[in-house]
Amino acid sequence: MKNKFLLIAALLYGYSVFSQETITLYPNGVPNSKPSTITESGADRGLFKGITNPTLEYIKPEKPNGTAVIVIAGGGYGVIVYNGEGLGIGKSLAEKGISAFVLKYRLPSDEIMPDKRIGPLQDAQQSIKYVRENAEKYGIDKNKIGVMGFSAGGHLASTAATHFEKSYIENPQNTNLRPDFQILVYPVITMQDALTHGGSRDALIGKNPSQEDKDLFSNELQVKANTPIAWLTHTADDKVVDVDNSIQYFEKLRKNKVEVEMHIFPKGDHGFIFRHKGWINPLFDWLERNKLL
Repeated sequence: MKNKFLLIAALLYGYSVFSQETITLYPNGVPNSKPSTITESGADRGLFKGITNPTLEYIKPEKPNGTAVIVIAGGGYGVIVYNGEGLGIGKSLAEKGISAFVLKYRLPSDEIMPDKRIGPLQDAQQSIKYVRENAEKYGIDKNKIGVMGFSAGGHLASTAATHFEKSYIENPQNTNLRPDFQILVYPVITMQDALTHGGSRDALIGKNPSQEDKDLFSNELQVKANTPIAWLTHTADDKVVDVDNSIQYFEKLRKNKVEVEMHIFPKGDHGFIFRHKGWINPLFDWLERNKLL
């Protein structure tokens, strides 16, 4: 099922490139990296692996409305479903006036980084930092910069939305690393034994993680009153990432009085966005109500 989903996701939008600019996240050298023989692959299928030089692809709307979204595709922290959950989604956002920045992040790997647990989070934080520091260049409101993540990319997006008080990157200007909103689509949220997506957890924090790491990267445990507003969607019959990931996160947000909206479809399984026509319309309604469209 998972491999079939990845192939559908890769093929759905073809191999078209919608971006107007490719941005190197670390022009002065990638942090938390070490020499390796790994090389990037997967461009022919839109399923990337072996990323050592992370980038953002900017998809410019015809009429930018001031809102920006950093799009983070999933793939179990073992691959990035870049075309289907990245470029295709970025194009849909740009059609609504949103400036989309599609993140090609480093996948956690002991071969390319000393601490694989924080590599993806560093890239997410660097993305927020870049977009906020260059907001004027792109016609963006510095207070309307959000993250949008799918599956394991949803884990990364929710990590950025709950771990922003600690900077894992160099930040000499003390730029605000807090996303203004978070959009999570069938997200992995927890690293706890009973509910986590095993493949994502193994890749990020190892097959025998400490309880401390499981707690740190269980984002439902990191929610506070200053966590950004959220929009969540999932299916009740998801066999890859249990819907309770979203439900538990929703409950933690609600109890901390963080504005949150959630849509649960009864059927569709994992990757349902490639089969459910119109799934994104409630998101656009939410964005509009929050003056982000």
